[in-house]
Amino acid sequence: MTAATDTERMARALELAASVRALTPPNPWVGCVIEAADGTVFEGATGAVGGAHAEAAALMAAGHHDLRGATVWVTLEPCSHHGRTPPCADALVAAGIRRAVVAIEDPDPQVAGQGIARLEDAGIAVELGVGAREAAALLAPYLRHRRTGRPFVVLKLAATLDGRTAAPDGTSQWITGPEARADAHLLRAESDAVIVGAGTVRSDDPSLTVRDAEAPRGDPLRVVLGRAPEGAKVHPCIEHDGPLTDLLDQLGAKGHLQVLVEGGAAVAGAFHAQGLVDRYVLYLAPALMGGDDGRGLFAGPGAPTIADLWRGRITGVARLGGDLRIDLESEPRRH
Repeated sequence: MTAATDTERMARALELAASVRALTPPNPWVGCVIEAADGTVFEGATGAVGGAHAEAAALMAAGHHDLRGATVWVTLEPCSHHGRTPPCADALVAAGIRRAVVAIEDPDPQVAGQGIARLEDAGIAVELGVGAREAAALLAPYLRHRRTGRPFVVLKLAATLDGRTAAPDGTSQWITGPEARADAHLLRAESDAVIVGAGTVRSDDPSLTVRDAEAPRGDPLRVVLGRAPEGAKVHPCIEHDGPLTDLLDQLGAKGHLQVLVEGGAAVAGAFHAQGLVDRYVLYLAPALMGGDDGRGLFAGPGAPTIADLWRGRITGVARLGGDLRIDLESEPRRH
């Protein structure tokens, strides 16, 4: 196998993993490609909870095909423990795999290098790191949860080009067009919980359901900071009073990998000021409020001087109809 082949096969495995992003949580979304010694290729991706892992799915696709001497490409280290399904590392060994190309190690304490060790102990040549950056970006919510116990926090914002999220009278629907709104619903489908403030519930009465995207796991858990009025569309929901860090710890303990913050400027400002946001998703509309009396992205005090600006890195820019989506991420940190 050449390096070019490894790159190509891993790229396909990453595509398979991305295709099940909204389906697999709390399990990681993983893709797998197997090439038999005769050149026949088989593929698999992780199923819903309780279903086959990516490696098992690819092995099932191969059926009774002879896989002795085959190579496998997988986006995350194969599991080595008995959970809802048998260990994938054992299945690969039993199939006669000769070489395994693994993008990244699994930080889950039940795996954490043990899957790779199982393969190597069986005489399988393991190459680690092909497609590592792409795999880590794709699995960022899972990796963060396994390393810290907290979910990955995505803050969604929609604004005019001059940075206004609502008019002076509080109206904000709709700043962006249908394509951007559908994309935001996909973010909901990929998230385990959606967080808003009670003020947003009182002013907009959002349902926070997934309507413009496929949601194989159903609607996310709805969380209101404060008290939601009786009869609000957000019910049933969880109401939270207290530190945001406590909320994230509680959601992480329940196995939630990603939460989407959709609150107004006050909620957005609170998460931002406390350094709790992992990814900012900003939808920019080709519109101008044209003054300084509209509502901004964040409420509360900002950086007192230019030297104190928060700076991250832009990780993606996409055009959605007439709008732009800009992904901005904070630098890695420890909590």
